[in-house]
Amino acid sequence: MFRAPFPTSPRHRLRGAFLTLPLVLTGLLLSGCGMTDDDNTKPPTAGAGTSDDAGTKIPDAGTASTDDAVAKVKSVSSQIYDFLGVPGTASEPGPGVRACEGKDPDTYFQVYHPWNFKPTSGADVDAAMKNLKGKLATGGWVIKRSYQDNSANKNLNIIADNDAAKASVWIVAYSKRTTPSIGIEVTSGCYRAPEGEKVRHS
Repeated sequence: MFRAPFPTSPRHRLRGAFLTLPLVLTGLLLSGCGMTDDDNTKPPTAGAGTSDDAGTKIPDAGTASTDDAVAKVKSVSSQIYDFLGVPGTASEPGPGVRACEGKDPDTYFQVYHPWNFKPTSGADVDAAMKNLKGKLATGGWVIKRSYQDNSANKNLNIIADNDAAKASVWIVAYSKRTTPSIGIEVTSGCYRAPEGEKVRHS
């Protein structure tokens, strides 16, 4: 299940960082520690990285090595970065790998990539979210939900799927923070490792 994406300290532009980032995700990102009560985002209920109350299953993403699957998720995150359409910086942590729920963790896996975008101007958060809404309705992307969460700040959330890429993205606008930013998490469907290979979890 998705954890709410939330800001981390931005240090590198996303495109350059994607080529060299280790497959390590800090416990801080996974646990949600550091979120304020005003930004307690409720997880989405559908998408590649989630299963909803009606029993929606994580889609099968086919067979791929860990490295190839990670590269695909990096490519999706890079596309989302381009969709933002405003100047800014992205946080450093790269994708992680986890087991698919209820399946052999040595054979089946998902790739997840939470990151944060800090616009050069805080006022650009709204412009970036408007750009995302437009772009996530094209090129195989479908917006599944767009809503304000139940936090005190009523953060705008967007959840979109791309069936061809077997990926989902969950985006949260933290426009009312002292340092405005956008939290983003890209999650793949469930991959199967090639015959004879074991999954390298991070």
